[in-house]
Amino acid sequence: MPVTVLLVDDEPLVRAGLRAVLEAQPDIEVVGEAADGAAVIPLVRQLRPDVVAMDVRMPLLDGIEATRAVLRTVAEPPKILVVTTFENDEYVYEALRAGADGFLLKRARPAEIVHAVRLVAEGESLLFPASVRQLAAEYGEGGGNRAARAVMERAQLTEREAEVLRLMARGLSNAEIAERLVVGTETVKSHVSAVLAKLGARDRTQAVIAAYESGFVAPG
Repeated sequence: MPVTVLLVDDEPLVRAGLRAVLEAQPDIEVVGEAADGAAVIPLVRQLRPDVVAMDVRMPLLDGIEATRAVLRTVAEPPKILVVTTFENDEYVYEALRAGADGFLLKRARPAEIVHAVRLVAEGESLLFPASVRQLAAEYGEGGGNRAARAVMERAQLTEREAEVLRLMARGLSNAEIAERLVVGTETVKSHVSAVLAKLGARDRTQAVIAAYESGFVAPG
C-alpha cells in the first residue's frame, strides 16, 4: 500500500512542486490538497491520509493550530510533517510541541522530501535530530519546563527505557538502537512503546521534546 499524503500550503507553486516530487515515487500517493489549515480536518476525515505535509504559516489557520485541531478531534490522526522556510524558527518548535512529527524545509532537495515523508510515515526514527536538538536548545526552556519535569518524574522509566530514550533523542532508529544495545529489534520496539506510554507521548518526536524540556536529556 502506498503512503498517502495530503498537501496543505497557501502557495499553489509549493503544492505543485511537492506533488510532482512525491508522485514520482511508486510508493507515495498525493490524495488531496488544501490552501489553508482551516480545511485540514474535513479533508483528513474524508481522505484518511497517512501523512499531512502542512505549511507552518498560513493566513487563516496556521500549521500549529491546525496540528492541535487534528490531534484533538480526529480519532486516528495522521502523521504531521510541518513544511517551513526557516528551520531555526520558533514556529517550527511550537508545531513540534503541538504534536507534529517532524518538519521539512521548502528548499529541501527532492530526495530529502521523499525521505522525510517515508520516515515520518514509518515512525521508527527521529527526523533531522540535530535540528530538533538545536531548536530545543534555543526554545526548550533549558530543561526548566516544570510540566515536562513532572511528567518525566511520574514516568519512572527503567534504566533500559531511559537508555532507549537517550538514544532516540540522538536520532537512532529502532534497528540502530538494537545494534547498540545488542538486543532484538522487537525488544527495542517494546521499550519504545513503554517509554511513549509512560510519558503520554503520541510518538518518539513528542517523547524527545519532553526529554529535552524536562532536562532529562541536554540538547547541547
